[in-house]
Amino acid sequence: MPPRGADPTQSIAKAKKLASHVHAFNVTDGSRAVMRMSSLALCKLLLSENLEPVLQLACRDRNRIALQGELLGASALGIKNVLCLTGDPVRVGDQPDARPVNDYSSISLIRQVTALNHNQDPVAGTLPDGAPQLFPGAAADPNCHSFNGLRRRLEQKKDAGARFLQTQMVMEPEVLERFCNQIAKPLELPVLAGVFLLKSAKNALFINRVVPGACIPETLIKRLEDSKNPTAEGVKIAAEQVKSYIGISKGIHLMAIKAEELIPEILDQAEVSLLQQ
Repeated sequence: MPPRGADPTQSIAKAKKLASHVHAFNVTDGSRAVMRMSSLALCKLLLSENLEPVLQLACRDRNRIALQGELLGASALGIKNVLCLTGDPVRVGDQPDARPVNDYSSISLIRQVTALNHNQDPVAGTLPDGAPQLFPGAAADPNCHSFNGLRRRLEQKKDAGARFLQTQMVMEPEVLERFCNQIAKPLELPVLAGVFLLKSAKNALFINRVVPGACIPETLIKRLEDSKNPTAEGVKIAAEQVKSYIGISKGIHLMAIKAEELIPEILDQAEVSLLQQ
């Protein structure tokens, strides 16, 4: 997460400690509709440290003109990877009276990235000052209750130009395997499977209650509840998931919110090194 302020020191320090363990860093864009430093700014700062960023770009807060400008600016700054998102609704954030924009959907944003990559000016003709070179990705939720609806939406994202999929948290390998085999592989979209570090039973119950699509099984909640060290148990659960998912998906999207220092331990327990990935 970018900092909630103008000093990026801590965010960059966390990333540098993880540099030998991961390929890239997702940089959130106003996640949960909470103000933080812009994703674009922190991505550039990470790039200056030779750390590969993934720019998350949400449609909630900008109209199409602003989004187009962000995409061109990202490419000019050397940022290549863009995860195109709708964005969490304003009502869930800490400034619920803010006005959402949502001029674009995530699908139309992917389509815009593709058009710019092909040197198409959004008004007419070609871009007079050169095309960007961006690698667009899309989000997906393998836990979606409407599997056919999920397939149709991802087909649209693929047609719009998505080059990879990054999933929400997945708690069971069977869910991920079904998603990859029945949707992602036929679409020829590589998947980064979402693994989320749970820190306690209370944390898991909160996520089930407030995060759309989250469905942490009761068995995992019970493991956390019965553990004398819930954080250590959460690390163990995450490591088990990484180990089982790495053979199903192309990679792992590992989320350890405010506990990034535990990522190396998760990967060590999963017996996954950067050279193996």
